[in-house]
Amino acid sequence: MVAEAIHVETVEFVESAAPVAVLDNVTKKYGGITALDGLSLALRPGEIVALLGPNGAGKSTAVRLLLGLSTPTAGTSRIFGGDPRRPDTRARIGAMLQVASVPKTLKVKEHIDLFRSYYPKSLSVAEIVRIAQLEGIENRLFQELSGGQRQRLLFGLAICGDPEIVFLDEPTVGLDIEARRGLWEQIRSLAARGKTVLMTTHYLEEADALAHRIIVINKGKVVSEGTPAEIKSRSANRKIRCRTSLSTAQIWAVPGVIDVEQKAAVTCVTAGNAEGVLRKLLQYDAELSDLEVVSPGLEDAFLALTQGR
Repeated sequence: MVAEAIHVETVEFVESAAPVAVLDNVTKKYGGITALDGLSLALRPGEIVALLGPNGAGKSTAVRLLLGLSTPTAGTSRIFGGDPRRPDTRARIGAMLQVASVPKTLKVKEHIDLFRSYYPKSLSVAEIVRIAQLEGIENRLFQELSGGQRQRLLFGLAICGDPEIVFLDEPTVGLDIEARRGLWEQIRSLAARGKTVLMTTHYLEEADALAHRIIVINKGKVVSEGTPAEIKSRSANRKIRCRTSLSTAQIWAVPGVIDVEQKAAVTCVTAGNAEGVLRKLLQYDAELSDLEVVSPGLEDAFLALTQGR
């Protein structure tokens, strides 16, 4: 049975594994607009990659090139070593796109049956329903579904063919917290089975929680790439929260201070050299209390990498 077989073995992501999808020095132009400018990236088996960037950065264009929905102006796009437009290649790919349009008058189960028919080797209806958390709504019309239920169905359609690579564009938009966490577990399960997942998301905590690797692009170029921890470390600024009798002016005078903000009785200091600044603060105010030093989050790093570029 398919539902049993897919749980037999898990595959750990191996960083040195050969890529299954590649954009190699790709440029894509639309008239006089350059959407991608010499962009390169590679995706490996069992890897969850979050592709991040501000609106208009080129994320959707990169995904379309990998799906074979568009061709590069220059450079190459390859999946499984060949052209992503080949029918046999597309049979090994799943995609959940925000622009997806499906008939509103079909039932959930009818949509699943239709999409399963497109693939030579598909998951069972029961398995798709379980993975996409569609239990109890199989006979409901698409037009009767809530936004979150529609998202879960689109995710289910993306995995109908048991794909080797799955592209997920903002997969958890409209989901409540419980459904979002449930979908996270299914995405992790895909990677554990050796599937490659490329996702775009505006929820940075989602990228932080799921991704083995994050690729940040801006204005059609890769501006940073690495694990979530590596990306966060590239924003060296940390925040010191405390209660102190020092004035804002006194704190600003400490070398290494980047910003000072007071909220009620709590002072928040952004510092490039948190240890050095903290030593000075303690030197000037021996009664300093309620001390907390906070490392930069992914949002801080993302803004530092994309603003002003």
